[in-house]
Amino acid sequence: MHDAPLAPGTPVTLADRIDAALLLAEIAPDAGHALAADLVDGRDAGARAGRALSGAPGPGRRPALASRSAGRLWTRPRMPGPVRPGRGSRKGASMTTIDRDVARGLSRRAFLGAAAGLGAAGLGGCATTDGLSLAEAEKMYGPVPDERFPIPAAEIAKVDPKYLRRIVPYETREAAGTIVVDPGNYYVYRVEGDGTATRYGVNVGRDGFRWSGDAYVGRKAEWAVWTPPAAMIRRQPEAAKWARGMPPGLDNPLGARTLYLYQNGAYTLYTIYASSDAESIGSGITSGCVGLLTQDMMHLYARTPVKTKVVVLPA
Repeated sequence: MHDAPLAPGTPVTLADRIDAALLLAEIAPDAGHALAADLVDGRDAGARAGRALSGAPGPGRRPALASRSAGRLWTRPRMPGPVRPGRGSRKGASMTTIDRDVARGLSRRAFLGAAAGLGAAGLGGCATTDGLSLAEAEKMYGPVPDERFPIPAAEIAKVDPKYLRRIVPYETREAAGTIVVDPGNYYVYRVEGDGTATRYGVNVGRDGFRWSGDAYVGRKAEWAVWTPPAAMIRRQPEAAKWARGMPPGLDNPLGARTLYLYQNGAYTLYTIYASSDAESIGSGITSGCVGLLTQDMMHLYARTPVKTKVVVLPA
């Protein structure tokens, strides 16, 4: 919080922007709360605030306020940093009350400077929670028109930003190139060998279908034919029509790229595959296979030769 006007060129921090958004809530509650909430969870603050000012909640989204008359902030997310309970629990306190506490001491220049930075973030590609801008994410997950079956852009708005591809610190004794599946946290790591790994968000096996242990990539395929196992056909009789194989294509469950996992020379029936279902990332939905967004799977596939070790951690 700044007690004096900001000097020209002073960097505007995320805390400044949240403070400014909360101060704006005194004047336009819906817009201010929308901006603050979206700054915290990394969504497109500018777009959502615009909807709030116009009174429209946006496609598939609930209104920013759970109760307009009470002026309470929608319960997701909980505000960090500047917004603190303060005296006592203050559980259920209206946001306008908390806003006044936060806004005290924020000069008009500081407010304008932070608001300008906030506007630039909203118009220029808001940063996601881990620093990847929306513009970068849209490029990374853009369409791939030159494939056998042209691939559309991934619907990254439906993916929690923490599951987008990135390089992360990762200490392990596994050799460079090893794939580590962490089903409990919905990640796949590709070990880079320099204390880092490329991390991808994934979907994994649902309860009762998870497994762990060591395997290896026994074979690879682009635009594979999918044949449901007999056990799946017994569980899901509607899959019987593909007992002789489902042709490749965008609707094929294996998608554009597939890594087949083997143990002791035998196919385990498990794969790492390309998923076009963005909403599935970060959830357990499969019969034990691991799905990455198509663009992520293509990235991993290109760097993974046959015989690559795969370690599946306990969930």
